[in-house]
Amino acid sequence: MVDRSEPGPGDAGVRRALRRAAAGRALDVDEASALLTARGSALQELLGIAGAVRDAGLRDAGRPNVVTYSKKVFIPLTRLCRDRCHYCTFATVPHRLPVAFLDRDEVLAIARAGAAQGCKEALFTLGDRPEARWPAARQWLDERGYESTLDYLRACAVAVLEETGLLPHLNPGVLSWSELQRLKPVAPSMGMMLETTATRLWSTPGGPHHGSPDKEPAVRLRVLDDAGRVGVPFTTGILIGIGETLGERVDAIFAMRRAHREYGHLQEVIVQNFRAKPDTAMRGMPDAELHDLAATVAVARVLLGPKARIQAPPNLIAGEYDLLLRAGIDDWGGVSPVTPDHVNPERPWPELDELAERTAAAGFTLRERLTVYPEYVTAGEPWLDPRLLPHVTALADPETGLAVESARPVGRPWQEPDETYGGRSDLHATIDTVGRTADRRGDFDHVYGDWSEVAAKVGRQATAGFGDVDLRAGLRLAADDPAALLEPRHVDAVLALLAADGPALDELCRTADGLRQAAVGDDITYVVNRNINFSNVCYVGCRFCAFAQRERDADAYRLSVEQVADRAQEAWEAGASEVCLQGGIDPKLPVTIYADLVRAIKARVPQMHVHAFSPMEIVTAAAKAGASVREWLTGLREAGLDTIPGTAAEILDDDVRWVLTKGKLPAAAWVEVVSTAHELGIRSSSTMMYGHVDHPGQWLAHFRVLAGVQDRTGGFTEFVALPFVHTNAPIYLAGIARPGPTWRENRVVHAMARVLLHGRIDNIQCSWVKLGDLGTAELLRSGCNDLGGTLMEETISRMAGSGNGSARTEEQLRAIAAAAGRPARERTTAYGYLTS
Repeated sequence: MVDRSEPGPGDAGVRRALRRAAAGRALDVDEASALLTARGSALQELLGIAGAVRDAGLRDAGRPNVVTYSKKVFIPLTRLCRDRCHYCTFATVPHRLPVAFLDRDEVLAIARAGAAQGCKEALFTLGDRPEARWPAARQWLDERGYESTLDYLRACAVAVLEETGLLPHLNPGVLSWSELQRLKPVAPSMGMMLETTATRLWSTPGGPHHGSPDKEPAVRLRVLDDAGRVGVPFTTGILIGIGETLGERVDAIFAMRRAHREYGHLQEVIVQNFRAKPDTAMRGMPDAELHDLAATVAVARVLLGPKARIQAPPNLIAGEYDLLLRAGIDDWGGVSPVTPDHVNPERPWPELDELAERTAAAGFTLRERLTVYPEYVTAGEPWLDPRLLPHVTALADPETGLAVESARPVGRPWQEPDETYGGRSDLHATIDTVGRTADRRGDFDHVYGDWSEVAAKVGRQATAGFGDVDLRAGLRLAADDPAALLEPRHVDAVLALLAADGPALDELCRTADGLRQAAVGDDITYVVNRNINFSNVCYVGCRFCAFAQRERDADAYRLSVEQVADRAQEAWEAGASEVCLQGGIDPKLPVTIYADLVRAIKARVPQMHVHAFSPMEIVTAAAKAGASVREWLTGLREAGLDTIPGTAAEILDDDVRWVLTKGKLPAAAWVEVVSTAHELGIRSSSTMMYGHVDHPGQWLAHFRVLAGVQDRTGGFTEFVALPFVHTNAPIYLAGIARPGPTWRENRVVHAMARVLLHGRIDNIQCSWVKLGDLGTAELLRSGCNDLGGTLMEETISRMAGSGNGSARTEEQLRAIAAAAGRPARERTTAYGYLTS
């Protein structure tokens, strides 16, 4: 194809943008939009710039002039969909299909045919949640015992792994954080096209996405972020020519770049041109012009940079291989010698020999890759679940991460890896003597994402002062009707109290202490317990956490079930009534270990109270096991679990959670776990970590969430305020978080916890680990009634840099109570009296 058009006379914007792109300068939306209009010599210059960026990236990756593809089979699990995209012929209606879903044998027949032809990828494509729209889909799933399409997809992916060895790539559409967690163990990669960020194309009647709930751009952008938080190698892309403006097209590229900079998970970006199809509402729309496609690919390459992997589907480009290669692609996507492209059935894939010849004619070598890109293959954890590693490594070149083209897939068991224990298992004892090996883990620069992107998300509350009227009103309500302060009409009074200082803060603390006396009396309680952190290996990437280590780090360790039971027995013999178990989200721990730990402790010490597993541990373990949270908790309860810690809450506001954590559970998932536990009779504590990148408005929102849960379930035993320990926290070392809360903030948070939760949660605990003995004594006079536990070993706060030791004796806790002027009493985990 020859392009004889030239940019219009005086097109200074295109020329300026070209100069900036050639110089490696950052482009803004207007400049990138101008480049999309480049034609003629300007387009050729743009293609040259983009190609050079791509070539530099391939050289850095160790595969110069290599263009990749994946040899796959296409498995259309179901063509039913709840959405109504106006250009789609893949989705259909039940009466046009013999059955709602392919059955398992049909899925395996396709996969086996692919394996026989040397294919290594099983691309599962399906409509979004068809059971939400079509009774036929719901009936089909019910008759076979599947709760949802995603449950059936997971089962089919496992079957393909075990019986054929092909690697599943899942395209089920919009997924939640929890659903991504559940599917990650069965697929090395997943994907969902962003398509566009133009909300009007979804919200306006007649728009291509109108009537399609899963095509709302905000929803799809959330999926991109959640995939990054979960650590899924993810494929996404844009669809051009569906009515978007050039600025909207560029905005979508910038959105993908932002997500990847923060999480590093976008393994490829597809730039796909719209091709009109008969029998669709958009059959009369013109196809996206190929030079428009080339310009878009080139702009995407310039904006996304040399490390990005950019693909254009070879069956949609009308033979213009050279044009797209010059534009900067480095991948042709999946090509099948067995199955058609069910999304574009009228446009068959090229033969592999032709694809290799056309690629070679442009000066490149065609190489086969796996469904998961080489960078993620060689990195391994945390991107690949241990149960998938044998399947991936059997097909991958260990040096390059590309496919071994001669390898043939063979079914392998999808199972937990062999258990390995060891490492610095004495860390609980030596943290107070030897200390930690270094102030940060070895992958500090990339495991937490791009720090500049993280910093840009930090929100700041307006610092305008609240009037004396609001403060006095707040103090009156605190004394007379504290529960009313959580009502929306009193927000100014609450914020005034949270900003209180001087005499007003003293009055607030006295009021809180009066409420404490009325609620629980004068006894200061504590529990004799032992913390057991059974593993500190974790790749979630919480930016506040200094406890988590990579497996190969010097301070990493993993305890066996027997070692944990030994420590529980030692605790019992030392007078403990409780053990508190928490660990990192360790990918090599078998999902059975959680119940095994509980059973082992109960077998060794039947009367020991097991207070174990944070909501994050519970939700990720349930997802790995393919169970619901309710099913998982029920199994733990049957194993002997008594209560759970309400940790992993941090601040229950996702705006601040996604700054604090890279991959932790969303606030709604935390609420689901603790609420479900309470409904099953498993009580929990509640917590809030403050003093980092948060503000008082978020504290108030957090207290409202806790109050709402307590009103529904009554399951919280206590509230624990946790001051942020900054010293070794990554987010502080990166210069983003402040150095913990001020003493004023410590006083006001503990006092307001007593006030705002009065009548709902009776017990307010202060942490001697984080506050020290003197600070703890002061807060016991400001509304708190509980000291927490003796702990015996405390590693998490000490790794973060807390200077208050890792254990206290009963005598030391009683001394703190005496300093506060009140008697001390030992309690049970659930705040009952202990009988001798």
